[in-house]
Amino acid sequence: MKLITPLHRILAGTGRALRSFFLLLIRIYWGWQFFLTGKGKLSNLSRPTQYFAQLHIPAPHLSAIVVSLTECVGGLLLILGLGSRFISLIFVFEMVVAYLTSEQEALHAIFSDPDKFVSASPFLFLLAALIVFIFGPGRIALDALIYKDKGE
Repeated sequence: MKLITPLHRILAGTGRALRSFFLLLIRIYWGWQFFLTGKGKLSNLSRPTQYFAQLHIPAPHLSAIVVSLTECVGGLLLILGLGSRFISLIFVFEMVVAYLTSEQEALHAIFSDPDKFVSASPFLFLLAALIVFIFGPGRIALDALIYKDKGE
């Protein structure tokens, strides 16, 4: 026990020291991915509009515009760490809707075939958004400056 306690303190301290940098990397990478996804949809709105219509999403053209703009602007906000929890919650909602509409088979296989669930396209976007929502943007974020807290 005498050896484990100091080791635990070292590892916990190292983890705490890396937390904000890790959250920054997640925000930058996945914010950029959301931005690129939204930009791609905006560049040819007819594609997501037709796809949303096939999925029977109400007001497919309006929905395509809202989703595209949300991903574009929200992705940039995520990178900056501005409104991080708010935008990440919107992204969580968006990815849940993606599972409910376009990835129903993967959603139904969440327990019977978890590989199908985690290999579905919304999974990593959902995971990144959940991480930022739950743990916050970290200290290297505009939210940390604005709210004068630790950004967590």
